[in-house]
Amino acid sequence: MAEIHELSAVGLRDALRSGVLSAREVTEHFLARIAARNPGLGAFITVTGEQALADAARADALYAESPGQLPLLHGMPMAFKDLTDVAGVVTTHGSAALEHKPAPADGALAATLKGAGAISLGKTQVPEFGLTAYSENLIAPPSRNPHALSRSSGGSSGGSAAAVAAGLVPFAPGSDGGGSVRIPAAACGLVGLKPGRGLVPAGESTGDPARLVVAGPLARSAGDAALMLDAMVADGAGRYLESLTRAPGRLRIGVSLDSPWQAIFPFTPDSEAMDALNEGVRLLEAAGHSTAEAAVGYDNRYPDAFTTAWTAGVGNARIAPQREALLTPLTRTFRRRAQQRSASKLNEALGFLRQFERDTVSQYSRWDLMLMPALAQTPRPVGWFTGASHGDGYWPASEWAGDADGDYRKQCEYAPWSSMVNVCGLPAISIPVHWTGGSAGAGLPMGIQLVGPTGSEELLLQVAAQIGF
Repeated sequence: MAEIHELSAVGLRDALRSGVLSAREVTEHFLARIAARNPGLGAFITVTGEQALADAARADALYAESPGQLPLLHGMPMAFKDLTDVAGVVTTHGSAALEHKPAPADGALAATLKGAGAISLGKTQVPEFGLTAYSENLIAPPSRNPHALSRSSGGSSGGSAAAVAAGLVPFAPGSDGGGSVRIPAAACGLVGLKPGRGLVPAGESTGDPARLVVAGPLARSAGDAALMLDAMVADGAGRYLESLTRAPGRLRIGVSLDSPWQAIFPFTPDSEAMDALNEGVRLLEAAGHSTAEAAVGYDNRYPDAFTTAWTAGVGNARIAPQREALLTPLTRTFRRRAQQRSASKLNEALGFLRQFERDTVSQYSRWDLMLMPALAQTPRPVGWFTGASHGDGYWPASEWAGDADGDYRKQCEYAPWSSMVNVCGLPAISIPVHWTGGSAGAGLPMGIQLVGPTGSEELLLQVAAQIGF
């Protein structure tokens, strides 16, 4: 048999349910992987090995007592990003400005997946309050890309994506409020699914007045992502994984490079992003689908409205005045602006975003799916967004560049096709169709994003599986 970490999540699930592997064997194997690889990778902030082994013992006892009545994710190891409360474990929110106390209870996402039989191995690296497209903060080493350690794994679910791509866990849940599942999936060569609004328990955030945030799976294949989605959704019951046995019908797919950010941040996609898009078109057409250019018009008031809604929560975060200086420059800047903004300004932004949603969904509805690059640039170097120098550890606040607006602009140019999908509440999937070195695992991964109508999670997974992922 292959090494345990080389098994797909579906294959590992089968081995655990058949008794070929015990939960303790699997847990010990992945904890050893974490101990060996995490020091150079920075994927985990906290490892909860003792608790994981105790949970594995209970899973094995359940198998001995009732092998025919096992939960969906019996004995499956995973990790939660450090915005998610796990009972008895500190939730740092990636911030040095907060007091780090153990969570009194599981959050909704952890409760759902642990209730399905999953075993948590710990908490993964995130940016402060999940605000950025890179997973670097002031409390732990940055999360690095397993395919090139000098590069970022993306954000905000960057530690979880790095852990999956490096084989430290078979799959992992992330949360996505502006691209936070799809961006790190694309950077790390994974399948990342953002479900539509309301399908699964919301990912944790410091405040979400626009209802942007949703939890979704990070996995090495559509099948593995479908397995996790089945566990996330109350009535999943194997529906999504089973659906992959059926091919989708012929689809009309609109291809667009238009972005709501381009009016204030003009950008040109890297050649590698266009290579990924062209490969996506080739694969989709080879599967029998039709593609054609789709022009989408976005209101140029979007950037200000989105930024107002996205940063509203950090303005309300409970941070003692004497600890404000421990925030990163970007968080500190956007927190101050949020606090100075009137309630009427926020309400105006929220009203605009609701209209933006209606307008954009209407334009997308001319097509079965929308296609665009997942990212406009290759995975960025660690420290590139902040301008910070770096070594093997993490940086004190004094070494972070104070240009919050330059940092934010870089993020919007890096991932210009992500946030509007959250505003619209639509499902979307990132698929790793291209490698800069010419073959899978060579060079850096680059992906495409497919956006579907409400309720199209099953279709998106089917298409990803159909084209070989």
